[in-house]
Amino acid sequence: MISITIDPKLKQSWQRAVLGCIQCDVTVEASCEELLEEIEQVSGSLQAQMQIEDIKSREHIAQTRACCKALGKDVKRYRNSAEAMNRRILQGKGLYRINNVVEVNNLISVKTGYSLGTYDLAHINGEVRWTVTGEGVHYQGIGKDAVNIEFLPVLCDDEGFFGNPNSDNVRAMITENSKRILMCIYGFGGVSDLEQVLQDAVRALTKYCFAENVEQKIVE
Repeated sequence: MISITIDPKLKQSWQRAVLGCIQCDVTVEASCEELLEEIEQVSGSLQAQMQIEDIKSREHIAQTRACCKALGKDVKRYRNSAEAMNRRILQGKGLYRINNVVEVNNLISVKTGYSLGTYDLAHINGEVRWTVTGEGVHYQGIGKDAVNIEFLPVLCDDEGFFGNPNSDNVRAMITENSKRILMCIYGFGGVSDLEQVLQDAVRALTKYCFAENVEQKIVE
C-alpha cells in the first residue's frame, strides 16, 4: 500500500483521528441491480428509524462534526458527506447514481455514518498525508466550482489537496477509466468499529466491483 500518514498537527487538534484504508484493483461500471437494491434496503431502514433532526446525533456523524468544529469549520453551513447523504435519503431525494465504486463508497457511508472518500491512484502522486488546512483554501470539487476546504482535515499528496470528509477534488475522482483505487474511511472516534467497517467495505468492493489485490490497514 502507498505511504499514508497523519500529520501530528491534526492529531494534536483531534487525538482520535484515524483512517481506515483500502487499496485494490477494480472494474468500474454501472451498478448492478443487487447493489442498488442493497442501497435501497439501507436507505429504507434509515427512513424507518430516523428523522432529519436525528442525523447529527449519529455516532460517527457527530464525531466528524465535532472534529471539524474544533478545527474552526462552520458545520451548520458545511456538512460532511455522510450527513449530506443521510439528509438526501430522509428528504426522499435518494442518492445520485454514478458507478459501482462510488455506489459502494456511498453504501458503506450511509450504513455506518462514516464519511468516506475513494480516489483513483493513477492521479495520486507521492506519499499521502492527512493534515489540516488553514484559512482561504479551495479546490475544484466534483460537480462544483471552487470548494471551500479551509479548516478541514484534508488528504494531500505531492500535487496538493485532493480529498476530505466533506467533498473531494476532481483530480482523483473515480471514472470509467479508473483501475486501482484508494478508499479512505475518515474516523474521528479512534479505531472503534473501524475493522468491521473495513471488512464490510472489502466485501462490497469484491462483490460489486470485482476487487482484486486488496490491501487494507488502519492508520493511527
